Amino acid sequence: MRRAAAAAFLGLLVVAACVQWASAADAAFQAWLQSLWPQAQALGVSRATFDLATRDLEPDLSLPDLVLPGRPQQPAAGQPEFVQTPADYLKEPTIDRLAVEGRKFYDPYRDTLTAIERQFGVDPAVVLAIFGRETDYGRARDSRNALRVLATQAYLGKRKDKFRQEFLLALQILDGGQIKLADMRSSWAGAMGLTQFLPSDYLKYAVDFDGDGRADIWKSVPDALASAAKQLLDKGWQRGVHWAYEVRPPPGVDCTIGVADNTLPLGEWVKRGFVPAYDRKISAAEGAEPASLLQPAGIYGPAFLATKNYFAIKEYNFSDLYVLFVGHLSDRILIQGHSKRLGAKSRSFQAQISTACSKFLPRVATTTTRSTARSA
Repeated sequence: MRRAAAAAFLGLLVVAACVQWASAADAAFQAWLQSLWPQAQALGVSRATFDLATRDLEPDLSLPDLVLPGRPQQPAAGQPEFVQTPADYLKEPTIDRLAVEGRKFYDPYRDTLTAIERQFGVDPAVVLAIFGRETDYGRARDSRNALRVLATQAYLGKRKDKFRQEFLLALQILDGGQIKLADMRSSWAGAMGLTQFLPSDYLKYAVDFDGDGRADIWKSVPDALASAAKQLLDKGWQRGVHWAYEVRPPPGVDCTIGVADNTLPLGEWVKRGFVPAYDRKISAAEGAEPASLLQPAGIYGPAFLATKNYFAIKEYNFSDLYVLFVGHLSDRILIQGHSKRLGAKSRSFQAQISTACSKFLPRVATTTTRSTARSA
């Protein structure tokens, strides 16, 4: 009886200590939030908006990548592009499904996509592929309060300076009336909307393409797709250029030439024995485009001649696997319903890349410069 009473008393002490710690932590968090007011004011954020956004805001301790006193460090959650094997990331059933769904979006948004291509020069299938990869065409809805996520990462995360600035920029977006506080949702890493923009991306690239007076990347498909296209254009997208060309290298090719800085006109690569796959014909205009050799699985897997547009997509999410996924999906969106023969050949790419990469690149070890992530 005494032991039970002692255990109960000890439990109450632990609970009381936790409550006291949480209360102190919340008070410190609120004090830290208030210390940001001068910086927010300097960005033009009104006091009313600042108070609305920070009132009763608490840190979200369920987020990954936090540094919490007294807790052991947990492995970083990471984005799929950087923690999954190529075979897991480039799953054929996933690409098949997204290609079918992308085609369904293509037809009802054809006029919008045509207008986006006319203004920004980006292939409609590429922006659809980004939409599909980032949020499954809007099905993967973000559920977290974006300001709470950004504030928590700025206060307890591993990149405090980065997220403090993103938090302040999110306040600026809110103050501009582009989105209501209740609707400002994000992933665990603070990426927002149908095409997953950080606040800094939003302020640079968000477009009001449907003409309703707001750049709404959360709910407006035209706004989200146009915003993605604008970002690609800013990152170096070239109008009318394919993202990459699969080729068969000549025997005994030196794999050390497969680096981004080693560029030759596409036609010169062909002259040196790099044969376009599937009997693809290279036009004179295409042949003049500079390209780099990419062999993601070394000499044992498929090879590509990557154009500037390959690297523009890579700036959207700094991962070769991401580019291969988006590029291949964009090709499949165009192929879907038009050529079963080409579709079968295109699917062979996925089988090759998955098998070869799984064998020779067991894990992809790359550091991202972009914090976007799907909802966790």
